[in-house]
Amino acid sequence: MIVAYGFANLLQSVAAARTTVHHTFDPGLLLRLAGHRTYLVGLACQVGGFVLAFLARRDLPLFLVQASVAAGLGVTAILGVLVLKWRLPTAEVALLVLLVVGVTGLVLSAQPAQSRPLGPAGLVALAAALAVIAVVGFFAVRLHGSPGSVALGSLAGLAFSAAAVAARPLAAVTSVEGFVRDPLLYLLVAHSLVGQLLLGLAMQRGSTTAAVAAMDAAGAVPAAIVGLLLLNDKIWPGREWLAALGFLATLAAVIGLTRYAEPQHHHEVAAREHARGMLPAGAPARPRR
Repeated sequence: MIVAYGFANLLQSVAAARTTVHHTFDPGLLLRLAGHRTYLVGLACQVGGFVLAFLARRDLPLFLVQASVAAGLGVTAILGVLVLKWRLPTAEVALLVLLVVGVTGLVLSAQPAQSRPLGPAGLVALAAALAVIAVVGFFAVRLHGSPGSVALGSLAGLAFSAAAVAARPLAAVTSVEGFVRDPLLYLLVAHSLVGQLLLGLAMQRGSTTAAVAAMDAAGAVPAAIVGLLLLNDKIWPGREWLAALGFLATLAAVIGLTRYAEPQHHHEVAAREHARGMLPAGAPARPRR
């Protein structure tokens, strides 16, 4: 799951960088991204990671699963260094180590347990959250550069967090008929599509690491709180301190990665913009990491 999300982040960021930057909340971006083979491979990796995460949410608490998804950021950074020759600052390397330590603490403290059902009030809250995220995203697309990456990535994280909340009780449904008729399925799909669109927009505006780190940070806290309060997420007795430290370490790592991330659009994107007259003559290309 962690490796699948790491590959997905990298491949989708490459496709997003090669697609014309969108300044509107246009779902057509997903169709244009789908025209890139790289994006489709990345999407396949993300679907694979999503399926594994969905199965994990049947018995594992959301604070562990969401943190594991966040750990895909470390795989993305390592692949960027090996494949795209990114240069990671020393501070960012230390944060990646902290991310691994945090996730390890969560693994040791999480107690498996099936989810409680999410009542009608929960369904209404998820539907309302979808509307709010979409409206805020409509205005957030006007932001550019790193602020745009962080803002849109954070909104994508909230959407994926809501999808995770929907997935936890949905994964416990045992019959195909009950699965298809459950409103949580359609809320899960809707939140995932909105999150995917927002993530694509975020990756177009600056650093892949900033977009993904903001997404993971914004997505971890709400899901963890809802899981512990409403969905029967459990911690092994006596290991509450380890869970708290692990979660804080993971959150600090992804937030820190957002702080140290630098713009990393690819040179070929800048060259294409020069050719189209989108950049003034002689304007420097933004360097790769």
